[in-house]
Amino acid sequence: MTTSPPRRQPLALGIDVGTSGVRAALVDAAGTVVSANGVGYPPDADRRDPETWWRAVSACLQGLAAERLASVTGVAVDGTSGTMLGLDAAGAPVGPAIMYDDPCSDASILSAIASAAPGDSTARGHSSALARAIVLQRRPGVGRVLHQADFIAARLAGIDGVSDANNALKTGYDPVAEAWPDWIGAAGMDVSLLPPVMRPGTPVARLGPLAETLGLPGDAILYAGTTDGCASFLATGASEPGDGVTALGSTLVLKLLTDRPVSAPRYGIYSHRIGDVWLAGGASNAGGAAIARFFDEAAIRSLTPQLAPDRPTGLDYYPLTRPGERFPVNDPQLAPRLEPRPEDDAQFLQGLLEGIAAIEALGYRRLAELGAPALRSVRTVGGGAANAAWATIRAGQLKVPLLPARSVEAAAGTARLALPQEIGA
Repeated sequence: MTTSPPRRQPLALGIDVGTSGVRAALVDAAGTVVSANGVGYPPDADRRDPETWWRAVSACLQGLAAERLASVTGVAVDGTSGTMLGLDAAGAPVGPAIMYDDPCSDASILSAIASAAPGDSTARGHSSALARAIVLQRRPGVGRVLHQADFIAARLAGIDGVSDANNALKTGYDPVAEAWPDWIGAAGMDVSLLPPVMRPGTPVARLGPLAETLGLPGDAILYAGTTDGCASFLATGASEPGDGVTALGSTLVLKLLTDRPVSAPRYGIYSHRIGDVWLAGGASNAGGAAIARFFDEAAIRSLTPQLAPDRPTGLDYYPLTRPGERFPVNDPQLAPRLEPRPEDDAQFLQGLLEGIAAIEALGYRRLAELGAPALRSVRTVGGGAANAAWATIRAGQLKVPLLPARSVEAAAGTARLALPQEIGA
């Protein structure tokens, strides 16, 4: 009597191409991470060289168990938002990429975009991804312009390159009309050089022979990916309109799942499309950097047990490192409010935490005022997420459940896009 080998559980693979390296995560049908790996870029590697990204992807996948990779049925890729590169007719990079944090120094390009683009377009400004694309199209030999995630996904599947509505947003793509708008041509970009765009999580193609050399099944499906920021949101498990995710890092970043797009350029708010829902967000200049001016991590750990979250200090701080705020208050001259400072360091720290919590609560209210649904829950990522006293202070301000994040791995969020019907279906 013979028996068939047990069927392996189908898995989805997410690849996160970041600023310092590559992370990969395998998730099961429930979205639970079953395996993960990460590879940093070598110290002497050029992060602007697309081959550096590809070598890190290859090494990262080789660090995952072969039998797990053999069970992959879907793959999606995320990359840093706004990182662009040019390719020749054979799909080889033409020169270095232009990174997300490389400003455009050509005033004529910025002026042309400003004249052609709608006032609420995220393609405007010195950090415009569209400006990078226009610079790249001028390089001799460039026949296509892709985003970072597009490039890795295209190699895996052996295709020319397809983008997603999230990565394409800052390049001028209209996620409502779901098209590259006519004004992009007026701004000086040859639209024929830009990739076709799909909604994140849309099946694109089957993987090809090159993916098989990395241990992936050739018949696994490539799904349209997303940006690293959106991937981090998806990793948390937030999936219903009104679910918020707060990143407590050097700055305070809020993202809220909504059933309609929300746009308010004066507050730096724009919306990414995820299936049939939207991800609206804003970033405050307040956050951990303001706390770090006064307390290092050791001091915060020492003072935290002395905090009294149930007894507010009433200090009413607005913790900024320097004047200027855009969200949830739009005031480029807004001064930090850090006085009076009590003699008790624990009370001062609590006042700072209360101030940031108040800004967070105001931020979610601002999103609701602009058309987003009312906040129903918050998941937290970033270094501040582990401070239980701060969580209690925030819960008192937000007045909604603070739920645990399913994962803080961006790669896990990207993998969820390769689980059909997972998000926004």
